[in-house]
Amino acid sequence: MRLSKSSVVVLDRDGVINEDSPDFIKTPAEWHALPGSLEAIARLHHAGITVVVATNQSGVGRGLLSIDTLWDIHRKMLAEVSAAGGYIDRIFFCLHGPDEGCECRKPKPGLLYQAAEYLACGLENMIVIGDSARDLESAVVVGARPILVRTGKGQAAEKELLGNARFSGLEVFDDLAGAVDSLLRELH
Repeated sequence: MRLSKSSVVVLDRDGVINEDSPDFIKTPAEWHALPGSLEAIARLHHAGITVVVATNQSGVGRGLLSIDTLWDIHRKMLAEVSAAGGYIDRIFFCLHGPDEGCECRKPKPGLLYQAAEYLACGLENMIVIGDSARDLESAVVVGARPILVRTGKGQAAEKELLGNARFSGLEVFDDLAGAVDSLLRELH
């Protein structure tokens, strides 16, 4: 699926938009945008592409941060995206831990179903950009277009996915800016 004005770009948060941490991002002060990511979101916005975020945030379920603090982190992200000229239409998140068996925690596709319902768009119109196998697995399950970035956990995910037939032809870019540059060339 090529990028079009009816496409929705679904971004993972940690490791794609901002620096990741094995200890979780627990406060707004710990949230730091990756170089070029805010500007990349702005380029998508200016091209008329809808951008949403779909992110696992089990730190809330684990008691590492409150839902209010998560919203404070998201407000910081949205403010920085806006200051760069971009816009994120909605943030979809899963608060469950990996052993809770929910349908929304990636690699399960629940967050993508939520986004499709909210935006009234087909899953086949989604382009999912992530830095982990679980991000991309959720895309493949619903027929969305997966794109891997090497930031965050992306280099390890690339090695993990090499040779996996489900991911043959997977597009891989150094960062969100590179992925967006490539996508925007498809509009012309």
